[in-house]
Amino acid sequence: MSRFEILLPYYGDVALMQNAVRSVLAQDGDDWRLTVVDDGREPGVPEWFESLADHRVRYFRNDRNLGVTGNFNRCVKLAEYDYLVLMGCDDIMHPNYLRVIRAAADREPAAAMIQPGVTVIGSDGRPYDTLADRTKRKLYAPKGPGQALYGGEALAASLLRGNWLYFPSICWRTEAVRRFGFRDDLGVIQDLALVIDLLVAGESLATTPEVCFSYRRHAESESSAKAFTGHRFEEAKRFFLDTADRLEAHGWPAAAKVSRWHLSSRLHAVSLLPGAIKHAGRPGAGAMLRHATRTR
Repeated sequence: MSRFEILLPYYGDVALMQNAVRSVLAQDGDDWRLTVVDDGREPGVPEWFESLADHRVRYFRNDRNLGVTGNFNRCVKLAEYDYLVLMGCDDIMHPNYLRVIRAAADREPAAAMIQPGVTVIGSDGRPYDTLADRTKRKLYAPKGPGQALYGGEALAASLLRGNWLYFPSICWRTEAVRRFGFRDDLGVIQDLALVIDLLVAGESLATTPEVCFSYRRHAESESSAKAFTGHRFEEAKRFFLDTADRLEAHGWPAAAKVSRWHLSSRLHAVSLLPGAIKHAGRPGAGAMLRHATRTR
């Protein structure tokens, strides 16, 4: 009986997507299926999937571009099995991924989310250790046992202080995700918003330390001023402040306070200030400074 729906919302580099697909096809067992939802128009992609002739693979191409959040939600609607993974189309599953996830799901069947061990790679596929990832490991991630179950206000506060999860590597209980879906008004921070929705609803997160997934982190584009306009920080501030009010009303004052301060997000803006000055001038620098210095 199939348990795992591996969903690949695709847009962008064809070769990286094909490597991601091959890494899924290397999984063992007969309890999974790969569903690819193509939100682009790259030539030859439908033909490549047809040539696979693999009954474990479904391929859909959207009639129109849905954008990141829209494609995430279409993927969730297509999921039919008990668990789903929303894998990045440039990430890599190690051959042991589903073995690790199966063991964790059997150990913690009530968990809505399973976070396995992850390694970070760069655009070239080599290990890539960034300040953000070192901060996740050393400052924000729990220091307790590798196999653990977390939930409630403590986990909400921890993730709002600094989101140490690797969203594309997480295995989710399908029913729990479908209950909320991804917010249409968010384009960058929608994964954290979903996690908070689940925690407020009483759901939990299981962690397991065995590394079984490579998350690809691309360097901030040096040629694109878009990265430094501050739009994503405007979205983040709105999310954190709205969430603070929501958690206060829910009776989680400690998590609400962390969300209201959203210190890690503000520090991230500070770290981008030199690039903003270089690529976006005064408007970009002003956007970074506003996010870094204001909590309202």
